[in-house]
Amino acid sequence: MFVDQIEIEVTAGKGGDGIVAYRREYKVEKGGPFGGDGGRGGSIIFRTNTGLNTLLDFRYNRHIKGEAGEKGRTKGQIGACASDTYIDVPVGTVVYDLKDNRVIADLVRPGQEAVICKGGRGGRGNISFANGTNKCPDFCEKGEPGEHKMIRLELKVLADCGLVGFPSVGKSTLISSVSQARPKIASYHFTTLVPNLGMVDVGDGRSFVMADLPGLIEGASQGLGLGFQFLRHIERCRVIVHVVDIASQEGRDPYDDYVKIRKELEEYDLGLLERPEIICCNKIDEPGAEEKFNEFKSHFTEDTPIFDISAYCGVNLDKLIYKIADTIDNTPQFELENKGVDVVEYNFAPEEKPYKIDLIDGVYVVTGEKIEKLFSMTNFDNESSLRRFARQLRSFGLDEELRQLGIQNGDTVKIFEYEFEFVD
Repeated sequence: MFVDQIEIEVTAGKGGDGIVAYRREYKVEKGGPFGGDGGRGGSIIFRTNTGLNTLLDFRYNRHIKGEAGEKGRTKGQIGACASDTYIDVPVGTVVYDLKDNRVIADLVRPGQEAVICKGGRGGRGNISFANGTNKCPDFCEKGEPGEHKMIRLELKVLADCGLVGFPSVGKSTLISSVSQARPKIASYHFTTLVPNLGMVDVGDGRSFVMADLPGLIEGASQGLGLGFQFLRHIERCRVIVHVVDIASQEGRDPYDDYVKIRKELEEYDLGLLERPEIICCNKIDEPGAEEKFNEFKSHFTEDTPIFDISAYCGVNLDKLIYKIADTIDNTPQFELENKGVDVVEYNFAPEEKPYKIDLIDGVYVVTGEKIEKLFSMTNFDNESSLRRFARQLRSFGLDEELRQLGIQNGDTVKIFEYEFEFVD
């Protein structure tokens, strides 16, 4: 089964907790704190594997979770860091963050790796909090949670040339005639439901990868037929081979078909029309096809590469594949990864507040990513740790803003599942 788009949940490993420990050795008085830091959590790393050509494995594993780091140890020893989790994906996989539809990674090279979710850092043990004013801290820090993302994986076929055209124009027959690919061939529309790849041997030592893409129809760029579900595979092709049924076996005009498909490519991505294009007028062996070919050719200039072929009978296929190979050789490799680099304009705008306060049914509810991370790394069973948490909130300006909102002594402040009583 071919799967080229799927949504999954990815969670990196949590950092190990720091510990509270004290140095206790014979004849060593006031040994002081001795609790070590926790180890780093394991990251989730995607790695391309040339042996894969589908995202089917993710259909049965929708949640990938990294390993947690080890707790700190006594004698100031740091806990063991967790191993990173490597996930193999096909070459040509694009990873999107569903939160803002941003591209996280575009994996286009064999063996390429990308960190999708970073593991959390280990929490600090009480030895890390010792200073001149607090020589023997009795609290530690919990490990930082690993990154969590909902992502979408899209597979875009990597091929040197791609066959496009209406259904039943002979694309599958063509690729089966010039390569060892054996796609399904039948006399009905949308026989090809998934892209098929074939290695074409030119005969002079050269070779290239040809992709047989599912048939397009008018309105495909808006999702009609198989729509943009497979239009995205054309993005990776350096040369577009446009196949038309010159015999008009479906009762359509060949040139009208050509114009409609070109329009769909333009509406999907303007850059597709800038790719080199070779036109194949297939089924030239059918009665009356020669006259229609001459009429079709009259719409183009003399330098337009147009071939009259018969994929079934093998007419002019050698000339076609030599022309495709020459065009690929003369076409520079375009940038496959994210096009361009976002220009970052630095301005000195004040940093956004790390929290948000909402008054809900008389309760002041505090939320925010930075607050959430601080909250998850605090041990609320320890009074010293709780006081440190309160000092950090105060340093963010939270207390002052609550007063400006009219909070009174005894009012309730809720931070995630914990509720506190405000004391001025």
